[in-house]
Amino acid sequence: MVQVKRHIAKAFSYRLVGTLQTTIIGYIFTGNFVIASSMGMVELCIKPLIYFLHERVWYKWIKFGLKKDTNE
Repeated sequence: MVQVKRHIAKAFSYRLVGTLQTTIIGYIFTGNFVIASSMGMVELCIKPLIYFLHERVWYKWIKFGLKKDTNE
């Protein structure tokens, strides 16, 4: 159970770092904190969905790296 909590904490911290990075880059490019924060919030909501869809595509259609069943 400790490992699971650690993985969850790591996932949240990674997402926080990614969102902070997007916000900082947005501020550098726009010079506007409100726009940069909005970009960060949009990214925070969209990236988990994109990751989920990416995983589903790989699971369903991409067989790269999987071992073939030799019993067939």
